[in-house]
Amino acid sequence: MPPQKSDPLQEGDAASASANISAEALSSQKALSIDEMMVMAKTLRRHIITMTAKAGSGHPGGSLSSVEIITALYFNVMRHNPRNPNWPDRDRFVLSKGHAAPLLYAALAEAGYLPIEELETLREYGSRLQGHTDRTKTPGVEMSAGALGQGLSFAIGISLAARLDSKDYRVYVLLGDGECDEGQVWEAAMACAHFKLDNLTAIVDRNRQQIDGWTKDVMNTEPLEEKWHSFGWQTIKVDGHNLSQILNALDEAKQIKGKPTIIIAYTTKGKGVSFMENNPDFHGNAPTAREAEKALEELC
Repeated sequence: MPPQKSDPLQEGDAASASANISAEALSSQKALSIDEMMVMAKTLRRHIITMTAKAGSGHPGGSLSSVEIITALYFNVMRHNPRNPNWPDRDRFVLSKGHAAPLLYAALAEAGYLPIEELETLREYGSRLQGHTDRTKTPGVEMSAGALGQGLSFAIGISLAARLDSKDYRVYVLLGDGECDEGQVWEAAMACAHFKLDNLTAIVDRNRQQIDGWTKDVMNTEPLEEKWHSFGWQTIKVDGHNLSQILNALDEAKQIKGKPTIIIAYTTKGKGVSFMENNPDFHGNAPTAREAEKALEELC
């Protein structure tokens, strides 16, 4: 198919699109300022509350804790194009903690991959927005999730593919706190360092809680930073709700050569909603209608 001069993306021809539209043009449409990202973060939190309350199920706590991380990636850092989700030169984001799907869906909708009103179909039968991500259904989703511990291994394959194909895209992986209990995470961590995957950046949402309570009580992984460092990773610690720190860390990761980078983002589970913050009850329980109303008032 010959390239379309007016809008090469309209026909969905990825090859034509990448040949005719520069990476700068594709990425410039979503680079928000810090102030604009703060507004976006609040919008995403409101979507999370509304979606999970309407569905009557979902995982609001770990979705709320990761909001600034996702906001920075999708609205400032990553090279991607909602009109052509399969653009070969896009950066890839892998949501390893797949239960935070409400957050990813909210970001994808605000970025233009989905209609905003489709967010109301979360977890409905036949919806493209299932409880865990499904790459065969939802545009912009890179990995089908469910069982924890697999995202980093999946990202290794994508990162190696970039090397084999001489592509310069970057791969980002979001890991959960409790997910780091999984042995497969550490097998993958060894492999990332072994293959010197400097195009890969992992981020741990270090909210210090998991479904059964505080991580220190369930399976203490401290000292977490030292563990990743000993596995051959460049390690960076940030306040996971400070957009400036997150952006600086992601920029630093791009400069690291010869090894992967892990950003340990210290966050608060349920961030932004007073009665959800540090409350493990909202790991996998949706707010009631009354709780949702109160949460949305706090997020005005």
